[in-house]
This record gives sequence, structure tokens and C-alpha cells, in this order.
Amino acid sequence: MGLKEEPWQKAEIAGPKKALLILKPEVVATMVKRAKRPLMVVGHLAAEDYSEDAKMIDYAIRISNTAGIPVVATAHVVSEFIKRGFYSAAYMPAMDIGDRLADSEWKGLDGNGPYDLALFMGLPYYMEFVILSGLKHFSTNLKTISLDRFYNPHASWSFPNLSIKDWKDNLEIIVNKLGGN
Repeated sequence: MGLKEEPWQKAEIAGPKKALLILKPEVVATMVKRAKRPLMVVGHLAAEDYSEDAKMIDYAIRISNTAGIPVVATAHVVSEFIKRGFYSAAYMPAMDIGDRLADSEWKGLDGNGPYDLALFMGLPYYMEFVILSGLKHFSTNLKTISLDRFYNPHASWSFPNLSIKDWKDNLEIIVNKLGGN
């Protein structure tokens, strides 16, 4: 199966500006290291099983702990973070965090100013598609990365459509390049 740069959700037109493909996951690690104020948005699908040995939420925790990225949990997934001993996840509805990230006046979760990089994972595809579309058109200085396994054209950067194994391998590389194990 070749790498695909087409939306997973058929009949959706992204417009002329589309996400750049993440062909080397090291690029994500570099972008995270260069960001002054990164944020990770994690949806409820992160707690679902995608492989036998790890869930997406485990990668979110590893990335957050390794890179010091604050996490915003949507829906009920905050309880999954707590079950894993990760207590620093904030909670906010997905559409609300999308609105706030587009607001250049918002000072962030900690009051220290707007974010310059937002990583998204675990949201339903159609919801992430709409949130990233809003951010693409209405946020001024925010870059977005979709860490889900299906290409999302409204992100600044997105994985192509990947198999579960390739996706997991890419997430492992990101964690390792950020200095994690």
C-alpha cells in the first residue's frame, strides 16, 4: 500500500492549501522541540485498542512527559489519563479548545500566552477535520499536526493514510527522538 495524500473522509474538499505529509516522523520531534508553546489535544478514541501492546493514550503520555507538552483531554478521556497516573491533563470540550486556539487573545491554559503548535490525536476524524479547518482559516500563528493514522488535509502537517503497524512505528520514533524511551 503506497502513501496516500487524500482525505480519509470521502467527498470532502480541503481547498488549495493542504497538509504537508509527515514522511519522516523525526520532523514532528524537531517541530515540537522548536515550538515555544506546544499543546496536545487528545480525544476519546485515544483510549481505544489499536494494537496489543499500546494505546494511543500511552503515546500521548510518553510524548507529554518527554517533551513537557501540556495536554488537553476532550470528552471522558481525562479519566483514562488519571487511571494511568497522569494527572496533569486539563479537560475541555473539543469544539471549545478549537475556538480558543483560533482566538489570538486567549492566554492559554496557564495564562502565559497563545500556543504556536497544536498536536491532535484521538478525535473522531470528522470532528478533527472541522476543528482543523477552522484553525487553518482563522488562527494567525498556530501550526497544527495531526498524529492520527489517516491523512487530515486541514492540518499543517499530517501522516499519510497508514497501517496500524506503520503508525505505531512512527509514534515510537517521535517519542525516541524527543528523548523518551
